[in-house]
Amino acid sequence: MLKPGIKVVDLGAAPGSWCQYIQRRQGAKVKILALDILPMDPLPGVTFILGDFREASVLSQLETALSGAQADLVLSDLAPNISGIDVADQAGSVHLAELALDFTTTHLRPGGTFLVKMFQGEGFDGFLKNLRQGFEKVVIRKPQASRARSREVYLLARNRRVR
Repeated sequence: MLKPGIKVVDLGAAPGSWCQYIQRRQGAKVKILALDILPMDPLPGVTFILGDFREASVLSQLETALSGAQADLVLSDLAPNISGIDVADQAGSVHLAELALDFTTTHLRPGGTFLVKMFQGEGFDGFLKNLRQGFEKVVIRKPQASRARSREVYLLARNRRVR
């Protein structure tokens, strides 16, 4: 997934954990563009854009930073502000994952990889079905750091198909 020379877009990047992980693995060999509505401490070699990727001005900044190219890897660690109301929180999680998937249709190169955080529950199966239509291989991963009772998983989608 991480190869020298790739372009990475990290949606929902704050506080910067994925960016730091990628830097440790690849150093300056990777171009990382991080976006979030929350501020993030500067990281060497990471271009950070403060704002919502759904807004035209923020998207324009991203496209300028990509220099007209598409990303090789899109990471989405987007999560709704948890309200404690399971139905609302689940709907928010699915909505953010759908927005990130929609983002990949324009900004992830064919053959690229998409990693998205989601919560299992209502809407998960439908999202997974859509993801499998757009990518050749999709696997579900549960992070070791996640509590056993947590519904949080990551979906790793490889080799984006061209529709």
